[in-house]
Amino acid sequence: MLAQASPWHAHALQRTAAGLAEPLSVPARMEWTTRPGQGPGAEILGPDLRGKRLLELGCGPGHNAAHLATRHGSHVTGVDLVGLQVRRARSHYGRLNNLTYVAGHALHYLHATDEQFDAIYSVFGAVGLVAPELLLPAIAQRLTPGRVLAFSVPHPQRGGRSPSGDDRPRRDHVTLPDRTRLPIARWEFANDRWERHLSRAGFWLTSAQEFHDPRMGHWPTTLLIRARKL
Repeated sequence: MLAQASPWHAHALQRTAAGLAEPLSVPARMEWTTRPGQGPGAEILGPDLRGKRLLELGCGPGHNAAHLATRHGSHVTGVDLVGLQVRRARSHYGRLNNLTYVAGHALHYLHATDEQFDAIYSVFGAVGLVAPELLLPAIAQRLTPGRVLAFSVPHPQRGGRSPSGDDRPRRDHVTLPDRTRLPIARWEFANDRWERHLSRAGFWLTSAQEFHDPRMGHWPTTLLIRARKL
């Protein structure tokens, strides 16, 4: 199973119907969690990102990519499965330099490009929604040795859930703006299982942080993992 486009297309369709996508000011910081201002920012990708080539897998409306390109002087490519999201991102930030938004499947993009990146990241994006035994080795192929892969995913214990006991995806839901819930498949691993998959793909897990959003109860809501390419 690669990824499921239709729930995310429906989500983008409702967002687009709610109003025109207009130029936006560039966000002041990079966000990794469900709670703005919480946790680290762009520094998790490296100490000096100026001139570095960065890839976002699942860029959505493009906020983080715009921040990195403008505030840190990086050359950023944002890939998203849903063409409507890419259109939104271009409407918001298409005027900016050093920034490219591409519509396509993360796995297909990684296989098709011959570019090497200085950091690859995913914020509630492709990592966790694409089979890790396929996606992580493809990421490793495109990442310069010693450089960072960082990704945030919904915490596997959010809302009292428990992490997967095996490598299969679990049933989850995406909630649309109108509160409709559509089923999706998601890989929901605890740290040790992520570490095993990362190690198989040629990565060394360097940190795993969990964050809470008080609006969502007392369970952790976000898991943020950072790894280095060996």
